[in-house]
Amino acid sequence: MRQERPELEELIAVARGEAPADTLLRGGEVFDVVTGAWIAGDVAIFQGIIAGIGADYEAHEIVDVSGLTLVPGFVDTHLHVESSLVTPFEFDRCVGPRGVTTAICDPHEIANVIGIAGLQYFLDASERLLMDLRVNLSSCVPSTEMETAGARIEAEDLAPLKSHPQVSGLAEVMNYPGVVHRDAGIMAKLKLFEGQHIDGHAPLLSGLDLNAYVSAGVRTEHEATSAEEAREKLQKGLRVLIREGSVSKDLEALAELLDDFTSPYMCLCTDDRNPLDIAEEGHLDYMIRRLIERGCSARAVYRAASLSAAEAFGLKDRGQIAPGKRADIVAVKSLEACDVQAVWAGGVLLTDQAFAMREVIEPVGRNSVKAPKVTGEAFRTAGNRESTSVIGIIEGKIITEHLHEDIPIVDGDKRPDVARDLVKIGVIERHGKNGNIATGFVRGFGLKRGAIASTVCHDHHNIAVVGVDYDDMALAANRLGEIEGGFVVVEAGRVLAELPLPLGGLMSLESYEDVHEKLVPLRAAAASLDVSLREPFLQLAFLALPVIPALKITDRGLVDVMKFEIIG
Repeated sequence: MRQERPELEELIAVARGEAPADTLLRGGEVFDVVTGAWIAGDVAIFQGIIAGIGADYEAHEIVDVSGLTLVPGFVDTHLHVESSLVTPFEFDRCVGPRGVTTAICDPHEIANVIGIAGLQYFLDASERLLMDLRVNLSSCVPSTEMETAGARIEAEDLAPLKSHPQVSGLAEVMNYPGVVHRDAGIMAKLKLFEGQHIDGHAPLLSGLDLNAYVSAGVRTEHEATSAEEAREKLQKGLRVLIREGSVSKDLEALAELLDDFTSPYMCLCTDDRNPLDIAEEGHLDYMIRRLIERGCSARAVYRAASLSAAEAFGLKDRGQIAPGKRADIVAVKSLEACDVQAVWAGGVLLTDQAFAMREVIEPVGRNSVKAPKVTGEAFRTAGNRESTSVIGIIEGKIITEHLHEDIPIVDGDKRPDVARDLVKIGVIERHGKNGNIATGFVRGFGLKRGAIASTVCHDHHNIAVVGVDYDDMALAANRLGEIEGGFVVVEAGRVLAELPLPLGGLMSLESYEDVHEKLVPLRAAAASLDVSLREPFLQLAFLALPVIPALKITDRGLVDVMKFEIIG
């Protein structure tokens, strides 16, 4: 929620103790993320700004925080709110009380479905939230020319939104080959945002190509999956964002790099995290706990979660509990446990009452699933040779392996083979553009029966379905059209569980508590098919993203991401 800063003279008067503050946090200690010091004394808040710390003040309201440690509000430096499966308003209510007071989002999921209207929805929503939701304008809609999306956004479309006060810069530039080889459309967007923040996305990029990518003005990168990769990116001037989402889990691999020397240049992000994991584990609070458990110093971790994140995105008004900064404050009992007791965002205590007072705007993207009705025959895979490319899932990663298996051709079709964990995957164009259907094989689900399907299918968000029974695959795909998108689990001609996501086929109109409640039986239904993945639905979504190595599938066919070409 945008706030006007107080008159300078009034703020100075409060800071000097000449006038009362609005609110005092009294009895706790401030943990300073710069020096590591513990600072006793009041924290005085005036019109959403910290007026002073470490002294005795007077105020209209005094809040007793005795026995608690005060740390700066957490900044999630890269995420897609849509992957939380709820609206920005419910996301605010879900993660704000866990300490997230600023989030940098890229709405390219909804933008790939409905275009600029999706970006405008997020900009309008961001002005009405309690947390400060900053919007990076989507750079790659579609992500490549190897898929069919619902919209296309060019530099001239972004230009009118560039000056919006909630816009931070250009969102993750996923078409890194387009940067390296100077694609005209990508160049136009980079030039439009020259001198502003440009967010990166360059998995496994190294050497001269990484030099070229960074030289284009890219400042941050969240795709490093090994310490070696992250180290090179740090050395070449990128701020590395440690990511721990529901599928892409890189914290363990990168934790060894985070220390007091590197923490000014490392941040935390979730990218894609669903309400199930948020409820059971946490959000950035979970990352903070895990990093400290892994041996990182509390100062380095909390600095990365706040000040370093703010600095990386040019937000000079937050990230430290200090005079003149936004009153984004988290009260915890223990630094190590990151057990959040209270949160102030812009000086507003995050309570049910405060959330209830927000103005909520109408949703967008209804009735967006326009896929053709299919039968089981649509999932046959013809071919004249048994040697077959197979997508190999690496659990906890969104990168995949490019495997090769011999699959016999029976009656003109390559069939699933559950004994070898080879199941069929299909992608169906659902934006009403061309009705494309592509099929292939994937290993790693462990699926023995039935099918699961989703319209959360990065980034084009066509229908993705995996299964061993073609009729079940057809039922699951067709059901998604009936419920305006979402997730479906099917076995033996019967829908076992489903979660409708009618806002663009991506987000629910229900509360995050209700979404969590429905995700539990959905995950159980997938497990009943012997699915071995902890998060099969988002894992499925990433199998269709043709900017993450090594082998993926879109509605146009299998994509060799290393060659950046469709191979079948």
